Order: sequence, then C-alpha cells, then structure tokens
Amino acid sequence: MKKTKIISLPDLNEARAKKDKINYIHQDIVYDEFLANFLNGKKYLIKTHGCQANQRDSETLAGMLDFYKMTSTDDPHDADIIIINTCAVRENAEDKVFGEIGNLKALKEANKDLIICVCGCMVLQSHIISKLIDTYKQVDLIFGTHNIPEFLNLLKQAIIENIRLVNVISSAGDVFEINADDRKDSYKAFVNISYGCDKFCAYCIVPYTRGRERSRLKEDILNEVNCLIKKGYKEITLLGQNVNSYGKDLYKDYDFSNLLEDVAKTGIERLRFITSHPWDFNDKMIDVISKYDNIMKYIHLPVQSGSTRILKLMNRRYTKQDYLNLVDKLRSKIKNLSLSTDIIVGFPNETEEDFQETLDLVDKVKYDSAFTFIYSKRVGTPAAKINDTVSDKEKSERFLRLVKKLEEYISKKAETYVGTIQKVLVDGFSKKNKNILSGYTEDNKLVNFKGDPSKIGKIIKVKIIESHTYSLIGEEVDE
Repeated sequence: MKKTKIISLPDLNEARAKKDKINYIHQDIVYDEFLANFLNGKKYLIKTHGCQANQRDSETLAGMLDFYKMTSTDDPHDADIIIINTCAVRENAEDKVFGEIGNLKALKEANKDLIICVCGCMVLQSHIISKLIDTYKQVDLIFGTHNIPEFLNLLKQAIIENIRLVNVISSAGDVFEINADDRKDSYKAFVNISYGCDKFCAYCIVPYTRGRERSRLKEDILNEVNCLIKKGYKEITLLGQNVNSYGKDLYKDYDFSNLLEDVAKTGIERLRFITSHPWDFNDKMIDVISKYDNIMKYIHLPVQSGSTRILKLMNRRYTKQDYLNLVDKLRSKIKNLSLSTDIIVGFPNETEEDFQETLDLVDKVKYDSAFTFIYSKRVGTPAAKINDTVSDKEKSERFLRLVKKLEEYISKKAETYVGTIQKVLVDGFSKKNKNILSGYTEDNKLVNFKGDPSKIGKIIKVKIIESHTYSLIGEEVDE
C-alpha cells in the first residue's frame, strides 16, 4: 500500500480570504526529461463533471499532457492516466463521482501502473478529502482548482516518490495564463474572463471552491479570442461565475460592457456569455447587446426563486420585482430576446406561499428554457446551518409542479419556430442518431435535421418542420 503524503489541505475560512494584490503570470510548460520519457506514447482519459469552468480546466490539463506527446482515449481500460475533474454544486453530482472512482478500483488492481487523479471543486472540501484518503485507496493524486498550474510537477512527484499525493490550496490568489490547452470542439470555444465569485449566495459552494473573484487582463482575453478566430472558430462564449462584474477588481473605467463590445468588434460570428447575475446587469450592457448583431440575443439570467423572502435568505441582493423590472427592460430594448434561468426548489423553510411566488414569476416571464434543481445542502455554506422544516416529499412534489409549469411555456415557444428558417451552427452528429446532424440556433435552441456532413462546423439555414419541448426538427435549406 502506498504511503499518503499531504502537502496542503482545504480550509473554507482561507478560501473566503481576498488577496490584496493579484499577480498575472504567463506560464509556459518547461520541458522535463523525466516526464518526457515517462509519458511519451502513453494515453490519458479525462472525465469532466460540472460546469463550463471545469471543461476549460480539463482542456488545460489535456494540453499539458499533450505537450509530452500523450494521446487521449475514451476507454478507461486503455488509459495510463485517468483524471476525474469533479463538481461540488449538488450532492447527487458528488455521489456520481464517488461511484465512478469506486468503479476504477478493479482497473487499478488489474493494472498497478495506472495513475488515478481526482481534481476539481469537490476536493476543496475537507470532508471530501478525508473520504477520498480513507476509502478510495486507488487514487494516487488529489489536487484542487488552484493547483492546476503545478499539475505536472505534482504528477512527477507522485510517480518518482511512489506515493499518494494530496495538495489542495484553498486560497485563490494569482491569475495564471497557461500556454497549453486541447479544445475538444473545433468550432465553439469557452473563454474565461474571470475566476471565482464574490457574491456568496447562501446556498452556493463556488466562492469556497473557486475562490474570490479575479478578472483576467482584457489584453489576454482579446488575444485569446483573436487566436481562436484565426483558427476558424465560429462561436465564443465568455465565461465567468458572474460575467457582469468583470473588471470591478481590476479597472476603474473598463467593465463587462466594454469587454463585450471589444470582443464583438473582433468580428467573431457568434458571441455569447454566461452567467449573469441580475444584480449587476446594467444599462450599458443592454445597449451593447442590442447594438451588435453578432452578440446572440440569448441571456441566461438565474432567478433561483420568485419569493422576495427566500431571495433575501439566499443573499441574492434583489427582489422579485427588481428581477421582473430587469426582464421588462431587457425585452423592451433587445428584439427577439430569448431568456433562460435557474430555479431552486425547496430552499430551507420555503413555504407553499413562497413556492407560489415562484410559479407566479414563471407565469409572468414565460421562459424559453430553464434549469431546475431541488435544493442541495452544501457543507460550509450559510444555508446548511438552517434547520429545515420542509420534507423531501414536499420538495419533490413542488419540483414536479414547477417543471410542468415551465414546460407549458417552453413547448408553446418551441411551436412558434415551426415554419421559420433558422441559422444553425452545425455541431456534428446527433448523440442519439448518427445519421442526423444537430446544432443550435442563435437563441440556443437545439435542432436535429438530415443534412450534408460537410456542413459540420458551418452556420447554415435550416427550416423548422416540427417542435418538441426541448428540441426542434428541421431540414436543410438549399442556399
């Protein structure tokens, strides 16, 4: 049995701390002869759970391994290194990860040389680390989101010393521009504009796992965008836990509306952004979105609850009426706006009256799409300390009622597409049918259609002939 060596363990109090000065570090991979000899020709598998930020982290890790001429594989039996990049937003996501790691035990027993790594947001929680160390002996390397710049050094140390290595830094300080990534999509790309979050919503673990908010330099963002355009990318999504607050920690006279406009001016064919916090959505942003045709008129605007009482307990910083006023302003200034949202059902002590307020908000907004969740207790967050009197059965029942209400409006909106011609960026083949192509409209509706595979990666016109609640059926239009 390998010895476990602990360099650093997570600390939620340390994670809350904001660094006085952020250093911006451009990091190239330094050639290491040992790693070159050890990794060359071997295969890796990276399994990513969670949000787009995790996806970008996985692309960076893949780029680091690609540097040493490793190749990726989807078959765990074929891999020499397996990295599980985890999500901590909900308990069921964590349960899924533990099940996945458990399934790797047999692989490790059959192949003693297999290296298993666990990273991402889950490991920024001390109780998760304890469980991994005590129960999942097959894991060789555990590192946090802030340890990614030193991943290769940690991997080398674990191999040379033949140990189980744990290094999880809680305090997010510097911003690293790492000259390595392996993007899995050749036409659409996520571009980080900031890391972490300063909002501290009562239910959310992200400020503890991703750290306090740090904006990237505008020059680095624009350089990345222009490089992607030169490589032929058609669509870019600007990414942050709260994109609207970009630049507040960095500039006096340059904010997200300025960045959004500068990126639009690069000429990228499609520009999106996620995620927006309603509290930071200002008029300048709305004007920029309305002004540029290449900024997609699709906005993801999480509300979380329609009850002002619950919103206050959640520390969301706006009321139900504030949110509705913002929606009215957006729709009055942005033509053909498509709105999606996040809603949490069953926040501690949510009453039936609170829940009815959420249903009322859905009736008023009539969302185009939505992500719905039953509240998941996150250890270390303020909401986890609340003594909850609402039963799981009641929460599940409310969840089903909410989904039914949302689907009424989503289905009606989908029906309005029938007979229209939509511009679709063709992603590739449908996951369910390899004879069918799929892609997304400008307002982010999934379209499946029969078409020419040579159109993959291009923006084409598709006539919608049939609607379903969560997708559309179309046929390619001859240009």
